[in-house]
Amino acid sequence: MLNRRNWIRLTGYGFLTTVLTAKYYPEKAIAQNSSQGVTIDWLGHSAFVFANSQARILVNPFTPLGCTAKYSPPKPQVDIVMISSRLLDEGSASGLPNNPQLMVESGVYNVKNIEFQGIKTLHDREKGRRFGDNIVWKWTQGGLKILHLGGIASPINIEQKILMGTPDIVFIPVGGGSKVYDAQEAMEAIKVLNPKMVIPTQYLTNATEANSCELQGVQKFVDLAKENDMNIKIIQGNRVTVKPQDLPPQGTLIRVFDGSNLIKN
Repeated sequence: MLNRRNWIRLTGYGFLTTVLTAKYYPEKAIAQNSSQGVTIDWLGHSAFVFANSQARILVNPFTPLGCTAKYSPPKPQVDIVMISSRLLDEGSASGLPNNPQLMVESGVYNVKNIEFQGIKTLHDREKGRRFGDNIVWKWTQGGLKILHLGGIASPINIEQKILMGTPDIVFIPVGGGSKVYDAQEAMEAIKVLNPKMVIPTQYLTNATEANSCELQGVQKFVDLAKENDMNIKIIQGNRVTVKPQDLPPQGTLIRVFDGSNLIKN
């Protein structure tokens, strides 16, 4: 849990820095919001690092067990960490270097001149009775509107859609089971959000203990994307750099990491 001082540090100082930068150094504010893009590293499951000159951001670090058993423990050096739930596969943020700032609850935060919004959803199909809440994270970095849906399993309602807006890139779970969307549910959410790019998360890979994990592979989602005439590309490895000019004026790109270099030795 975050103490009061940390909450003030997250919301107060960051907001003050944003205001002062925009007022007294407008050219710096413009540069920080330029369309430089973001380099995205997949660390396995729903853990990603988003990096550019403004910030290094980690979402959903995990403890390697069950569905994440064979992934390397995600311990990158970052400035900011967001987690979607307190489950060990989405919210294990202890032991990270550099003492990054941590966000764990819904709300609006200003850190490093970036506004983040955590949007509360449900982590199961039983009104949260089994796995509680899931926090969806929304922010703009490198000229890209990013939405990380975490471990969502419930349909997106109208109020949530208004908060989520129309993102450029959506990170969406597709593996099914009791805690996250299956392929069909993910496709329905994509039609609601209408993003320009989708990167699927939380699916069965070679780094997953199949006997202790109820996830399915990504192929069913890929097949549905083909049926919907979406542009699909497999990314070799676990890194891609996306710039605003890479996004289509219409339609949705599907980009799937093969994760071939994520299995720990």
